[in-house]
Amino acid sequence: MSSAGEILKPTLTAAEFAAWREGFRSRALAAGIDARTLDLALPLATFLPEVIERDRRQAEFTRAIWDYLDIAASDERVRMGRAARRQHAALIRRIETEFGVDGDIVLAIWGVETSFGTYMGTTNTIAALATLAADTRRSAFFEDQLMAALRIVAAGDVDPARMTGSWAGAMGHPQFMPTSFLAHAVDLDGDGRRDIWGADPADGLASAAAYLRHFGWRKGEPWGVEVAVPDGFDFALSGVGVKKPAAFWAGLGVRDMAGHVVPDHGPASILFPAGHRGAAFMIFPNFHVIEAYNPADAYVIGVGHLADRIGGAGPLVHSWPRDLRVLTPEERIELQSRLVARGHDTGGVDGRIGPKTVAAIMAFQRTQGLVPDGFATPEILARLR
Repeated sequence: MSSAGEILKPTLTAAEFAAWREGFRSRALAAGIDARTLDLALPLATFLPEVIERDRRQAEFTRAIWDYLDIAASDERVRMGRAARRQHAALIRRIETEFGVDGDIVLAIWGVETSFGTYMGTTNTIAALATLAADTRRSAFFEDQLMAALRIVAAGDVDPARMTGSWAGAMGHPQFMPTSFLAHAVDLDGDGRRDIWGADPADGLASAAAYLRHFGWRKGEPWGVEVAVPDGFDFALSGVGVKKPAAFWAGLGVRDMAGHVVPDHGPASILFPAGHRGAAFMIFPNFHVIEAYNPADAYVIGVGHLADRIGGAGPLVHSWPRDLRVLTPEERIELQSRLVARGHDTGGVDGRIGPKTVAAIMAFQRTQGLVPDGFATPEILARLR
């Protein structure tokens, strides 16, 4: 296993990459990609060592939710979002009408993904996907994405030289992967192309809205609400696996930060993304729609909170436990291993703190007389050692 700071060097030689590209061309032709498209696009399929380096090291960096939110919903980004709403008011109204998705949430996704179009990535998508497809870590996934990118080129939506985005293949204003583009991109401006890369964000924002609509966005309903829980709250009731009506939570004494009962917006869960010392949220079905865009809790809360602030809400009320250090990937694996050794079921030893690992942490916390919030901290790991 590599150390936390180590970057695994690319192992693919130029000859190996060239051989992969020739093999891919044959597979693409067999999959129905025409030779003209391949002749146009594959010369751009160069090997990018820096893409492999970034892919190898991305899991080595762990950001606390409060650090993430400091950027995702910063005052500057809120200011930019409100300015974007004024600048694109007619477009946002049209998107809300045609797609049934709240404009502020579309703007927030735009803000978190590309800082309102100011940085969409400059890496050629064909080159990035070819590099990742030729690598062995997730070759099948990225080869599928490259096939989809070629179909986008064949459809005439974009010249392959202009198809740019992140190092991992996410493209344009909404940072769509090619398969998401094929499934959800729309031509809102009616020019015959689904152009999510241009200076005009209309197609990009409408495509993001189409994506959210597909996954069940409920217009006019919140993604979640910051709440206060009463002393003695049973943390066994927390987490996305427990869904109850708002009246159930009200009966337990859960209130919004102004002390009011939270209205009913469908099945709701109580989420403590940083344990009992951090903010708590009552989350609703729209939370899970944003999860379809990116499943990380920090991302969903970042988008949702930015949308609220663009719409005029203030900052979160509760503070975060900024003195805590989040666990590294290796420490999370060690945590799970030590929990398993004590007889707990973590659902695997993979460094992913899912519901079973949370439940195992809660069970261990109870044996230690700690607040059983299921939050993985260095203190918990130290007690397990």
